[in-house]
Amino acid sequence: MMKRTCKLLFILILPAILSGCIAAAVTATATGAAVAVDKRTTGTVIEDQSIELKAKQSLAKHEEIKDNSHINIVSYNTVVLVTGEATTEAIRDQIIETVRDVPKVSHVHNEISIAAPNSLMARSSDSLITSKVKTRLLAAKDVDGYNIKVVTDKGAVYLMGLISREEAERATDVVRRTGGVQKVVKLFQYTD
Repeated sequence: MMKRTCKLLFILILPAILSGCIAAAVTATATGAAVAVDKRTTGTVIEDQSIELKAKQSLAKHEEIKDNSHINIVSYNTVVLVTGEATTEAIRDQIIETVRDVPKVSHVHNEISIAAPNSLMARSSDSLITSKVKTRLLAAKDVDGYNIKVVTDKGAVYLMGLISREEAERATDVVRRTGGVQKVVKLFQYTD
């Protein structure tokens, strides 16, 4: 009886165990595929993730920054884009200086507005715009959407990536024709 109960329990638990393995395998495969098509080296992709994490950790140490801003940090090929809102110029300057001090940062694009932090509704709208833009870039036949990082803040779409000037123009045209986009800011690093 005990043996039969153990077998039954094993049969019931096995799908849960396997689904966890499958999820891990799918995640690993998706990450590997993303790195495989990325023009950055694997080391640079990891460095960009490290820069973003270190910048967020450094900013979290400052109570005044946490209480008086909403900041987004994106690193692509060690170039950092900082968007969001800060209530004063002094706080904005402190945020930018903190991000510049992160090791391996080659350049910082300061796109922080002096304003109260955006509402959750505005951030949700930006997320929707990013999704629409990314979908259109991936569907475009003459644009390599996998190598374009899309960041949206207050309806402004920021484009980062390592691409040719011609491809940048085609991508910009696709983005401009996407609903909800207020303006397009090209922060590409050109390969030609």
